[in-house]
Amino acid sequence: MQRGKGMRFVGDSRIHADRKPNIPKDYSEYPGKTEAFWPNFLLKEWLVGAVFLVGFLCLTAAHPSPLERIADPTDTSYIPMPDWYFLFLYELLKYSYASGPYAVIGLAIPGVAFTALLLVPFLDRGPERRPQKRPLATGFMLLAVCSVFYLTWEAAAHHDWEKAKEQGKITAQADIDKNAGGYKIYAKQSCITCHGENLQGGSAAPSLIGTGLSAEEVEKIAKDGKGSMPANQYKGSDEDLKKLATFISGLKAE
Repeated sequence: MQRGKGMRFVGDSRIHADRKPNIPKDYSEYPGKTEAFWPNFLLKEWLVGAVFLVGFLCLTAAHPSPLERIADPTDTSYIPMPDWYFLFLYELLKYSYASGPYAVIGLAIPGVAFTALLLVPFLDRGPERRPQKRPLATGFMLLAVCSVFYLTWEAAAHHDWEKAKEQGKITAQADIDKNAGGYKIYAKQSCITCHGENLQGGSAAPSLIGTGLSAEEVEKIAKDGKGSMPANQYKGSDEDLKKLATFISGLKAE
């Protein structure tokens, strides 16, 4: 190859080029980028992530997830509650024009919002990144954040957490003989309405399994009432009451 005034550069394939060691590039002329991504920066990121992962695992071991009882489709009194990150959607569907015949609107509002957020990088290609220079994007984002916070707060503030805890409580179970005389009296006296088909209890009544009460104590409660249960709920004979009390007191949790 000829350059300059007749100067020629000749390459000889017999001469081996000096191979430099695989060292990171020098980023000193770029402020804030003074180290290589691999392995320096990536190793630091991995160490920080490992610390958070170990901490999260310790937290889950110390405070297990609050599980509830198995879903019962026959329990119409149970009100399901979503996790905290979906509470704003739960609250939104309580409003008149976002539920019932207008449920499509309630579902479309967050759908449009999340779709718009997904398309922002493709729709907005402007070089400006300062919030005050992007009033529309900043305004809509602030509106969305405020709406999520407000709806989440409203859902949590107006929910009966104690009742929900009782509804979802895991109750003891027992092998119940539904052909027993005591159970037939139990169903006949409409006890099943509040205490459930399997005596597991419900939102308005406790479980009757493994109560630890004697037959005499069960008889007394059936006559005099207790808590939210009014007196004189039992309408049968004394003989049937004894059979019922013996049946309930004999139920042991498995």
